[in-house]
Amino acid sequence: MKIRILFLCTGNSCRSQMAEGWAKAIKADRIKAYSAGVDPHGMNDRAIQVMAECGIDISNQHSKHVDELTGTTFDYVVTVCDHAHEICPVLPGARIVHVGFDDPPRLARDAKTDEEALGHYRRVRDEIKHFVEDLPDNLERKTNE
Repeated sequence: MKIRILFLCTGNSCRSQMAEGWAKAIKADRIKAYSAGVDPHGMNDRAIQVMAECGIDISNQHSKHVDELTGTTFDYVVTVCDHAHEICPVLPGARIVHVGFDDPPRLARDAKTDEEALGHYRRVRDEIKHFVEDLPDNLERKTNE
């Protein structure tokens, strides 16, 4: 049986979408991945672009509020930003694990070029990939920290 993981962030536009995309691409045999936000903002075009650079198409995913997943049970909720972790809703039976990643849109605000902005997205994309590669083993370690 696959482990059900919800990747939760504030806007469900970038980090949680990347995590869902990576999990579906490299861990589909062990994980049923979902993503949602506590205040969805729509999909982030740069997140879609940098994931496509790795051959992962997240353009068909959509930004959604966590309430849209009511009735779905999760084994883990992975909060990928501090705000979502602070206001994470109670999801019965799910273990909450916080793994904060930098916010690429915030970092890219001061970028002088599109390439500089994309560099922030690529770095965070790669950090998320590294985290997802170790799933689900790293979840057990994180819950025991």
